[in-house]
Amino acid sequence: MPLRLDLPDRIALFPLPGAVLMPRSRLPLHIFEPRYLQMIEDTLKTGHRMIGMVQPEADGLSAIGCAGRIVSFNENDDGRMMISLGAISRFRLLDVQDSFAPYLQAQVDWSSFARDRGQPEHDPGMDRQALFDLLARYMESRDLSTDWDAAAQAEDELLINSLSMMLPLSHGDKQALLESPTLVDRRELLVGLIEFALRGDEPEERLQ
Repeated sequence: MPLRLDLPDRIALFPLPGAVLMPRSRLPLHIFEPRYLQMIEDTLKTGHRMIGMVQPEADGLSAIGCAGRIVSFNENDDGRMMISLGAISRFRLLDVQDSFAPYLQAQVDWSSFARDRGQPEHDPGMDRQALFDLLARYMESRDLSTDWDAAAQAEDELLINSLSMMLPLSHGDKQALLESPTLVDRRELLVGLIEFALRGDEPEERLQ
């Protein structure tokens, strides 16, 4: 059954290139710009405490984002804040609105994403060993590291969503992962993106 929440029709937006919040995930954020510090202060005064993460595009904003609830925050001595957003649901932008606030707000529609408010998804077709082998090659090619023990113990959804959020993929690739209808779709797309990136790393003569 979908989680019963009073989802607001209007939320504050945090446009951030390359940052996506996946369903049932958490996103830590370091807030330092005055307008977004104001956004956090205003949002903490609301009952829902939700902020919409959305990616900027050349001609505006991506049509689909994901809202997270501020589940923890810490203010530094210099006024900067560290917050953690716990994902509530994806949304579709209806209308970005001007207001007296220094940050963007929008009317949003939640109706297409009831799955986000239901039970965690599973991926019975996932070959973890094949995924980890592929991921190890990708990590090595980009001099990255990960906690393999934690990855091995993670549930299907947490694993795929965390990789989708954290890997250094393009803005467009991350948006496509966010918009994937199901966890299986997201995993298949993620594997395809990693394989494509690895093929691009190979010397030309090996590709012939």
